[in-house]
Amino acid sequence: MKPVMKTRPRWQKIGLLLGTLLVLLAATRWLTRAGDRAPDTSGFQTAMVTRDTLIDSVSCTGTLKAVGTVEVGTQVSGTIERVLVDYNHRVRKGQVLAELDTALFQAAVDKSSADLRRAEALLAKARVEFQRHRPLLAEGHLSAQEFLGYETALATAEADLQSSRAALKQAETNLRYARIRSPIDGTVIERQIEAGQTVAASFSTPTLFLIAEDLARMEIQTDVDESDIGLIRPGQKVIFTVQAYPERKFNGAVSQIRLNPTETSNVVTYTVIVEAPNPDGLLLPGMTATADFIVSRTENALLVPNAALQFAPNDAEPGPEPSVTLLRRGQAPLRVTVETGHSDGARTVILGGTVAAGDRVIIGRRMDSAGRKNRNGNNLFSKLMPRPPRRGPGPGPGNP
Repeated sequence: MKPVMKTRPRWQKIGLLLGTLLVLLAATRWLTRAGDRAPDTSGFQTAMVTRDTLIDSVSCTGTLKAVGTVEVGTQVSGTIERVLVDYNHRVRKGQVLAELDTALFQAAVDKSSADLRRAEALLAKARVEFQRHRPLLAEGHLSAQEFLGYETALATAEADLQSSRAALKQAETNLRYARIRSPIDGTVIERQIEAGQTVAASFSTPTLFLIAEDLARMEIQTDVDESDIGLIRPGQKVIFTVQAYPERKFNGAVSQIRLNPTETSNVVTYTVIVEAPNPDGLLLPGMTATADFIVSRTENALLVPNAALQFAPNDAEPGPEPSVTLLRRGQAPLRVTVETGHSDGARTVILGGTVAAGDRVIIGRRMDSAGRKNRNGNNLFSKLMPRPPRRGPGPGPGNP
């Protein structure tokens, strides 16, 4: 026996359809009013107005160097016999750092000493001859021509004695220079010689050691672009970092602005020296430093992103006066004029206007999935009834 299927009357179907339409109409009107009360803001990117410290700076890189670095060389040629210091050794002024083989220098001193004694003997002989023949000239037993030879011999002997003394002094000086001494108190940061090595000082003085006077005081040699050099001044505060300690900031100050420019590939820069105290010894010569020259510093400043000053509704060109677009809860976007101060390139100080900390300002439009600007945003209705996903291309040539 077949079951009996119950069917609804036709008037019930009509009533159900009318009820559904009424519900949809009421929901649409409610959503429209909700949209009027709370304007859609989902199509914008926003940022918050904050209060913070703004630092305007000029950035560049440089190399750390020790203050008072001295290159120690040799004034005489020879073979290194002993090296008495090594890297990182503390040395005192006058301390012997290395010694050359002194055999040849000592021989030169001995020879010059012997030449000096011979010259003294010849001078004594010439002086005796001169004194013995001078009375004969006065009595007329010698002519002036004959006596001239004794005068010449005496003068020559005196000159030879002076020359021998100078030669002995030079030999003794060379012997003294064979012992290479430190000219300052400091730390050996470089050594370029080994025992047995031959050094030649005939044409230029070779560098044997590099001594830093005080590693607790460093300096940074930076190259500042000509467009920024007008913002740099002596005594200006500098904050810098090094790659060895990326999370730590070091303080310094401008000590010198060198007026001689450097041109590289049509780019003109000026050398600026920055004093960098190093009490902990963390900074080492040769490190690369990223330095920020503090141009200005504003405490407790009202700040907005620069993008907010560049945004204009409906993609219009920004007006002649600085302005931002506020986006407050339950209100439509409001364009207001502001008075701006200096900027660090990312944020700008607001000096006056109807903007307060905590306000949100529009900095741009959101992009949809296709990379286009979302001008309409998503309303509540579209959230309740989202658009169905796009289907792929239907059957056709090349699409089975």
